[in-house]
Amino acid sequence: MEFPAWTQIHAHILALEQSGLVTRTFRRLDPEKQQAVLDAILEEAIEHGPTAINIKRVAARTDVSVGSLYNYFGDRETLLEFTVELCMLYVLDMFQAFKPFLVSMPLRQALSYYLLGGIEWSRTQKGLVQFFLRAAYQGDTDLGRRFVEPIAEVMLDIVREMLSRAVARGEVRKGIDIEATARVINATIIAIGDSQLLPYLNSYLRVSDENVPQERAIEALLDLIQFGIAEGDATIPGAEED
Repeated sequence: MEFPAWTQIHAHILALEQSGLVTRTFRRLDPEKQQAVLDAILEEAIEHGPTAINIKRVAARTDVSVGSLYNYFGDRETLLEFTVELCMLYVLDMFQAFKPFLVSMPLRQALSYYLLGGIEWSRTQKGLVQFFLRAAYQGDTDLGRRFVEPIAEVMLDIVREMLSRAVARGEVRKGIDIEATARVINATIIAIGDSQLLPYLNSYLRVSDENVPQERAIEALLDLIQFGIAEGDATIPGAEED
C-alpha cells in the first residue's frame, strides 16, 4: 500500500505557532532541519517516555544546541505539548486521507487493507507509533485525553463507517447493532495490530508465532468477522462439506 506524503505539516506548524507552542524561528527552519529536530524529540520520548523528555538529551541527538531548542520552544513543557499536538495532527491527517478509499471497498477487503496497511505504516513510522503506544498503554491521563482519545475516536469512526456502508451494500445482515459491532471489531483489530508491533503483547495474546504467522492469524480474524455478520448463508472458503 502506498502512503501519501504529509502535505499539511507546514500548515500545522503555523497553527501551533499561533497557539504559542513553537516560535517563528522554528517555522522558518528548512524542512530537513525541522525533521531532524522532530525525530530527536520522538527518539527521546520513546527511550525515556513522553513525559520524561530532557531537552539536553534532545539536543545531543541532533546538531541543534540547547539554546536553539529553547529559542524554538521556550521550555521543556512547551516542547512536549508541541510534540503531542503535531503527532496527533499527523496521525489524524493520515487516517482522514485513507478513509474515503476504505469505506468504498467491500468490507473484508477494507478491513484487510486497514489492518495490514496499518501495521506496514506503523513499521515505517516507528518513532511516532512507539510514542503513541507509550501514551496509550502507560495510563497517563493527560496524554490519554489530548493525544490517544482523538486518534482512537477517528479509528472507531472509520470502522463504524465501513460497517455502515457494508450494511447499505447488502454485505452485512440488516438489523445488526452497528455501534456495538463496530466497537468490537475496532477493539479486536487494535489488539491484533498492536500485538504485531509490541512483542511483549504478542507474548501475552499469542496471536502469531512460527506456527501461525501474522497473515494466517489475520485471515482467521477476517473469516470470523465476515461470516459472523454476513447477509444470508455463507460458506467459508476451503471448508469441508458434510
